[in-house]
Amino acid sequence: MARMILRDDQWERVAPLLPGKATDRGVTAKDNRLFLEAVFWIARTGAPWRDMPEVFGHWHRIYVRYNRWSHKGHWQAIFETLSEDKDMEFLMVDGSITRVHQHGAPKKQS
Repeated sequence: MARMILRDDQWERVAPLLPGKATDRGVTAKDNRLFLEAVFWIARTGAPWRDMPEVFGHWHRIYVRYNRWSHKGHWQAIFETLSEDKDMEFLMVDGSITRVHQHGAPKKQS
């Protein structure tokens, strides 16, 4: 298992912010903590989604869920809450030092 990033006290602070409450239909919140751990693993390592360890689940489903949460603004609330904790500073990435994958570069003009 990959090393867990969220401590229990951090989880307790962000859990109420997440979609999928016990009263909601379906199983959307069943694995919210594991899902957060998967996204934080990507943020920490900078690895492509496809290289995510299988222990987190299928990488494509995690990416789709991450993207959906991004469009709905859930990550903003999560990161604002966690940024109050100095131990989470390693999740903040400066884009000026992040390398682009070869497939992420713009297409050369002929």
